[in-house]
Amino acid sequence: MWRIWRLFDPLRAMVAQGVFLFGIAVMIHLILLSTNKFNWLDGPKKAAVASANAPMPTAVASLAITTK
Repeated sequence: MWRIWRLFDPLRAMVAQGVFLFGIAVMIHLILLSTNKFNWLDGPKKAAVASANAPMPTAVASLAITTK
């Protein structure tokens, strides 16, 4: 294992790893904040989801066709 650190600078490798992991953590948190279920700041918006999934009323079924 010590031979690997002869190829890479340990300080630079640990800083790069820290920046990479911090970037992944920020990305995951932003993705979760953009969802409705996992947004811990605003909370779930249940009224918007219920109205978005409600069926559309159909007026075609109530029309009566009459012929003379």
